[in-house]
Amino acid sequence: MIINTGQRTDIPAFYSEWFANRLREGVVCVRNPYDPAQVSRYRLDPSVVDCIGFCTKDPAPMFRYMDLLKDYGQYWFVTITPYGRDVEPNVKDKHRVLEDFKKLSGIVGVDSVGWRYDPIFITDKYSEEYHLRAFEKIAEALGGYTKTAVISFIDLYPKVKRNFPEAREVTEEQRLRLGKEMIKIASEHGMTLKPCAEGDELARFGADCGGCMRISDYEKAIGKKLDAPKRKGARTGCACFLACDVGAYNTCLHLCKYCYANADPEKVRTESRRHDPKSPFLIGNYMEGDKIHDVQQSSWIDGQESLFFE
Repeated sequence: MIINTGQRTDIPAFYSEWFANRLREGVVCVRNPYDPAQVSRYRLDPSVVDCIGFCTKDPAPMFRYMDLLKDYGQYWFVTITPYGRDVEPNVKDKHRVLEDFKKLSGIVGVDSVGWRYDPIFITDKYSEEYHLRAFEKIAEALGGYTKTAVISFIDLYPKVKRNFPEAREVTEEQRLRLGKEMIKIASEHGMTLKPCAEGDELARFGADCGGCMRISDYEKAIGKKLDAPKRKGARTGCACFLACDVGAYNTCLHLCKYCYANADPEKVRTESRRHDPKSPFLIGNYMEGDKIHDVQQSSWIDGQESLFFE
């Protein structure tokens, strides 16, 4: 099976010690965000967990714990965008993240790490020209360290509108202009560009519009065929295999204005104070009335087939 860590928060950046403790103890608990009394309990054991998926803006805090991950398959997305503190107030200096990306690629392999440049929004400061210059500089720096670049355009969910009222939808004309050029730039640096939940409007220019985190991506990362159950994507238009996320909403301390997983900064600060690195839960602990469901887990690796990639 696959365990994901990055749909709700940034575990490597802020909760690496907690996740290391979960790996050592071999168990992690997750509250249902829509029914908190419902608790899913997962075993963290490489005999049943074939791959762990990470999505982060700062992989470096996990580096000290990589030995705990060596028996697991891994796939990492590292988000590197060109925004300043006005939009991403607590994101680490991007030059350092670029170097961390390269180090991570050396540890897990070029097929096990991808670059996310998202979400894209347009303002006077962050113009189309600005994005294209920044995208090219980052792509040049990461050439040879990944084969995948993912883009998406900002979605104005209610919480995004509340936290980022100046944000505007990116028009179709802007999406096509930017997408076409970014596909070309990515290709020049050995990367396939994948739009995230953007339909197939960029397919005509050479984008891979089939999903940015498919079972085939996990398979390529671990070099083995997976007999995985069918699952729906996380949202409309999403073709990715995203399930069993062990994070929690309202806990990411990057506090990016465009974040869809945080309600507001004060809620995040309140929730993060309830974090205990020794708890099986990211936030809080067992509570009276909890209904514990020990999730049935098994390896999805097809013992009859292995994948070999040049």
